Amino acid sequence: MFRIKRLYLFILQTFLPLFLMTFFICLFIILMQFLWRYVDELVGKGIEMPVLAELFFYAAVSMVPMSLPLALLLASLMTFGNLGERLELLAIKAAGVSLLHVMRPLVIVVALIAVGAFFFQNDILPKAQVKMYTLLYSIRQKSPELDIPEGVFYDQINGYNLYVKEKDRKTGMMRDMMIYNLSGGFDNAMVILADSGKLKLTEDKQYLFLTLYSGESFENLKSQRTAVNSVPYRRETFSTKEILIPFDAGFNRMDDGVMQNQYIGKDMHELRTSIDSMTLRTDSIGNSFGKELINSGYFTLYNNERRDSTYKERSAPPTINIDSIYASASLQQRESMLNRAVSRAETVRQDYEYKSILSDGDQRIIRRHEMEMHKKFTLSFACLIFFFIGAPLGAIIRKGGLGTPVVVSVLLFIFYYIIDNSGYKMARDGRWEVWEGMWLSSAVLLPLGIFLTYKAVNDADVFNKDLYINFIYKLIGKKETRHITMKEVIIDEVDINEAEKRIEQIGILCDRMQKNTGKKRQSYYQYWTQGYDKHLLRSLKTEVDNWVEYAQNTRSQILISKLINYPVLRMLLLYQPCRIRWIGIVMTVLFPISIPIYLVGCWEQHRLRQELQTIQKTNQEVLVIIRETEQKSEIQ
Repeated sequence: MFRIKRLYLFILQTFLPLFLMTFFICLFIILMQFLWRYVDELVGKGIEMPVLAELFFYAAVSMVPMSLPLALLLASLMTFGNLGERLELLAIKAAGVSLLHVMRPLVIVVALIAVGAFFFQNDILPKAQVKMYTLLYSIRQKSPELDIPEGVFYDQINGYNLYVKEKDRKTGMMRDMMIYNLSGGFDNAMVILADSGKLKLTEDKQYLFLTLYSGESFENLKSQRTAVNSVPYRRETFSTKEILIPFDAGFNRMDDGVMQNQYIGKDMHELRTSIDSMTLRTDSIGNSFGKELINSGYFTLYNNERRDSTYKERSAPPTINIDSIYASASLQQRESMLNRAVSRAETVRQDYEYKSILSDGDQRIIRRHEMEMHKKFTLSFACLIFFFIGAPLGAIIRKGGLGTPVVVSVLLFIFYYIIDNSGYKMARDGRWEVWEGMWLSSAVLLPLGIFLTYKAVNDADVFNKDLYINFIYKLIGKKETRHITMKEVIIDEVDINEAEKRIEQIGILCDRMQKNTGKKRQSYYQYWTQGYDKHLLRSLKTEVDNWVEYAQNTRSQILISKLINYPVLRMLLLYQPCRIRWIGIVMTVLFPISIPIYLVGCWEQHRLRQELQTIQKTNQEVLVIIRETEQKSEIQ
């Protein structure tokens, strides 16, 4: 009988409620963002609540691909953050259970969620998007709710502008009205002034019935224009006037078939079929355009007939000097030639521009279909990546609740969204291949997930700033100076023979190191494949440090001050960046990374060569001081 282990059940009981909570919170936030985006098109249209509820339902279903990765990231981070904060994760590890073993049930759950996300993207999401965009476009085309304000022109009635100075809300009577009828065009505008009026909808809600009282109207009579430039007009005075204005106040739902034919309404099979058919069509059209270009007048000037054994030899065509023909023509003939050439060139240019626009449009549609097909896989992969970022990150920071996890999750998701949106635009515009743009965000975040999982499994201290500071010092170094003071009590003073022996050994190592470094900077290839001998440099550093420590046993103030001149040799990674040759060869090809490192490394190597010269010079000066001190002590 299959039974879930108690540890696995505990992890699942901790994770699943947090996942459901964060999922619906993220979905609500993203749905609010959708509402703010389209609020101008929804407000003032008199849309009924069932229609709005249906729109929000389909919008919520369409927003699942964006909220699901964020919910997994936040839930996994909170789960392991809570376990770490309550020391439960520490107790589990102390019992001999590794972090990967703890993550095992959640890996299975997230894998099932990723598989379900693929089928959701393929089967459910296209239908939801078709319904959502159909409703949204239907609402866009609906006429706004009739509510004419006071003191401003109202232009929401197609072809009419209305101005009302005062309005009685109880009786609906409007006073001091001004109406511009622009349905016949601006030149044929009709202006109506009325003392008062009433406006109401017909029973079928297809027309506005406007009743005006005590006014007059002005209308241009452009069609009756005479030879004179003045335009006659007609003026009418009325006590009562009725106008019928077309105004569709009903809600007409569009047909779903319009959206189903778009890329957002197709599953994997339909997308592949559409891509294959459109690619075949564009290829055939491209071949047709190519043949037309080859057979055009410009290319037919050149005879490119293929020769074979049956080809009949014939004399070369006579040479024609076009410049002489043009010079011998009359002025009228020249102008005619130029006009014909310009006209023909303009026609050809417009023809090719039109064909280019058609070709670009077809390629854009194909790219959109390919992007939609890749999106069905990127969501599932993003779910896995965000889990392997959130779970180890929560185990590392050991902070639960809605504080630190929310901040970290939002920052990571914003980073992911920016990269994903940038790749999407690059793929959409054809600047990158579709697969490159759609998988860019996954390729960027995958190394982060691997790195955090590796660090969390090995209990590495990722957020220790001293660790990174020491690494930077080890990489680029920090120049140090020696701090030496005289000892108050000296037991064994410096022996001249021992001093000469040590200085000689330092000189030998320094000469060998100078031969290794050379007098000039290394070439780009030598730097990455050879570098400097760090083993020899380490031996020299040890000898210099031991000698300085030994030479401090002196009573000579001059010698103490001279020992400070010995530089502190640093063991930088930039001296020999690659110990393995094949890695260095690979780095020589990665120019954006390797060239800046090479320039900084050359500067550090130059400083090392100067330090070696300083050591040789200081050796000679120290040796002279020691000998003079020894001679003075013998005389005394």
